[in-house]
Amino acid sequence: MTEPTEQKAADTPPDRLSNNPTSDFYEPAVLERGIGIRFKGRERRDVEEYCLSEGWIRVQAGKTRDRHGNPLTIKLSGEVEAWYEDAGEG
Repeated sequence: MTEPTEQKAADTPPDRLSNNPTSDFYEPAVLERGIGIRFKGRERRDVEEYCLSEGWIRVQAGKTRDRHGNPLTIKLSGEVEAWYEDAGEG
């Protein structure tokens, strides 16, 4: 039998998620499942971070880097939808 937190994780992705390991919102177990993002009605594959409740995504701004060598990102506001790309385990 699954734990309630595991069941919730299987149903919907987290409200906020980042693929940057230094972020507080980085969750490798969730990222392994694969997350699909639709922003303003268009599916996006270049999202670095998102927040469903606040309605924004962060995407890389070309090949520009900051002074630490990390990709420079821009924040875009609009309707955000997220889903797991795999069906889950069971």
